[in-house]
Amino acid sequence: MLSASAGTFGRAEAAMSERFGSVARASEVMPFHFTGYYEPEMGANLLRKFLAFERPVGPAELAEIKLWTNALEERFAAEPGCAAPRPINLDPGYVAPSKLVLATTKDHAHRICLGQGIHAEVTLTFLKGAFAPMPWTYPDYRTEPYRRFFEQVRADLVARQRTARS
Repeated sequence: MLSASAGTFGRAEAAMSERFGSVARASEVMPFHFTGYYEPEMGANLLRKFLAFERPVGPAELAEIKLWTNALEERFAAEPGCAAPRPINLDPGYVAPSKLVLATTKDHAHRICLGQGIHAEVTLTFLKGAFAPMPWTYPDYRTEPYRRFFEQVRADLVARQRTARS
């Protein structure tokens, strides 16, 4: 989640929890200062927060989830008194033992179309015990706090998979 208002995170988390179930892990709120790309529609002093839900999602669900989060963004933007044209940016994805995949509406050479205008990108790969960026990985996802969060989510997933097998 990306927003100029930490309060918006709580409202978005509540809406997503209704849809996807309880939150298994949440990051701290972190300043987002990697690009000015979002400022015209979201404002300055943006913040980032990640959520991981108890119920894992797979590749087949990703396009539908991105369409749903896009609709949630539009719902927030349509609220009376909204301070910015786009009060929140929601970029869903999934963690697998080997990678972090994010959904986007922006096509590029390294992205695979999932249908309905949604594309998937392998943003981080798990190599030698840690997540590593790809050449196209955004600068923020290259940082230690981001990668550490996704490594914790991956560890939770691997532990759940081991428990399910035993």
